[in-house]
Amino acid sequence: MINTATNLGIGDPHFNVAVYIAKAPPMPEYQDLTNLTPLNKGQINTINQACGNGWRKVFNVYAKVLFALPSEHYSFAKQAATWQIYRDELLLQANSKTALLFSPPQLNGNNTLHIIAGRTHAKNLINQGLLNITLDWLDDEFAINEQHKVIVCPYFDYRQLSNIKIARLSQLVANCAKSG
Repeated sequence: MINTATNLGIGDPHFNVAVYIAKAPPMPEYQDLTNLTPLNKGQINTINQACGNGWRKVFNVYAKVLFALPSEHYSFAKQAATWQIYRDELLLQANSKTALLFSPPQLNGNNTLHIIAGRTHAKNLINQGLLNITLDWLDDEFAINEQHKVIVCPYFDYRQLSNIKIARLSQLVANCAKSG
């Protein structure tokens, strides 16, 4: 049972960009999380080696998304020369302002961007009463609630969230930033 009052996952406790996915990496240290824990340098590679290509894609796409965000609102692309360096040196670490959460979004009116990876995950959160907002479904893959800065996009996988769709996600983020 997920503790819905706490952000459970990996990343910076002071995040301003959160990505929500349904399941933690299948490693013992991530199965019974009770809080949000920053990763240390090299831990993404450890997860990739232990859990395979699916997790490598999640981290790669997350870094690519951060690099595509509008620079007038987010400075991730200014912190490293490439998205690969950002992934390896900063992503989900202390002071990165990023989080990968396995718990439902905590929408408390702050300026946090909430990205729910996967339509199925978003609909499950809604059906379980864990996401109580109205989403404007733009098509079968993308939905948005600008007031709460929540965006639903395809799962973080190259085939589902291609570069073209990452660009679309970036535009939706820009729309949220303008409305907030």
